[in-house]
Amino acid sequence: MKAFILRLQDATHSEEIESVTSFIGEDASGSFGLLAGHARFMTVLSIGIGRFRIGKASWKFVAVPSGILYFHNNILSLCTYRYLLDDDYMRISQALQQQLLAEEVKLETVKESLHNMEEEVFKRLWEIGKKEMV
Repeated sequence: MKAFILRLQDATHSEEIESVTSFIGEDASGSFGLLAGHARFMTVLSIGIGRFRIGKASWKFVAVPSGILYFHNNILSLCTYRYLLDDDYMRISQALQQQLLAEEVKLETVKESLHNMEEEVFKRLWEIGKKEMV
């Protein structure tokens, strides 16, 4: 059975998984599958869970909040800012959901902080303008 290399890369680490026989992922157009020998291929992955198989073993799952997938010369590179690997679909699904919720909370905190900074800048500009008029 023909195989390829899956190269996973995120902001903190990378790893290579050899002898991958198939990969299934999802992009804006829907689900797709890749096998060894596939033509050059590039796409942007949707938020979700892809899966891959090593030989005839059971599926392994990779969860990504989004990412770039590039297949060339029997190397499938998946670049994202964070990924999770697991053999259990339910466990990785819950982990992805928790990760996305935590990031949403952080994003709200950042938005609130930026809003407060913006208000302070406008307040100071108004005070400077008021002094210049006097």
